[in-house]
Amino acid sequence: MQITNSKVEKYMETLLENRSEIYKEIEEYARNVGFPIIEPLVGVLLNQYARMIKAKRILELGSGFGYSALWFSEGMDEETEIICTDFKEENKELAKKYFKKAGISTKIDFKLGDAMQILEEIEGKFDIIFNDVEKEDYPEVFKKAIPKLKEGGLLISDNTLWYGKVADENQKDYQTEGSREYNRLAFTDTRVLSVILPLRDGITVSMKK
Repeated sequence: MQITNSKVEKYMETLLENRSEIYKEIEEYARNVGFPIIEPLVGVLLNQYARMIKAKRILELGSGFGYSALWFSEGMDEETEIICTDFKEENKELAKKYFKKAGISTKIDFKLGDAMQILEEIEGKFDIIFNDVEKEDYPEVFKKAIPKLKEGGLLISDNTLWYGKVADENQKDYQTEGSREYNRLAFTDTRVLSVILPLRDGITVSMKK
């Protein structure tokens, strides 16, 4: 199921044609290898949130080869730290190449390993935690991430409408159920204020009160 009208989405994408060439390079690479990335519309959204709350510490759960981290870093200074996670060494090396090419000024710490374990073990609080791991793990991410957020911090999760399947009660696969349960938690937990943005494949944004 298409979440947004395809013509409207394509129109919105044309408004971002002036984005840096490094984004377009990564987007082309992702298309060629069949790797799912957040795409520019969501990238701009992430950058807006980072700037609005003047984020100084950001944790990404599932960074791939650094596309979302680049968006988070744009316009931020050396006081901002972005911690990336991925389990593939090749993705880490590719991300480092893109970061260097983009000339970003933020501090980047790329941790190899299981994002869930890193989330559980990492110390300190975060302004933003961006979640893009396996959908069946989403409910557990919510439970572990909220205590790691500062007051006013944001938990942002991608693919929370999951091709519209969350709205179809006949869809019972583990990924749909994971996204559905995540949204239930986000809207019933009194520690956060949440909204789902029907952009691309759905973005749930939860602000810690």
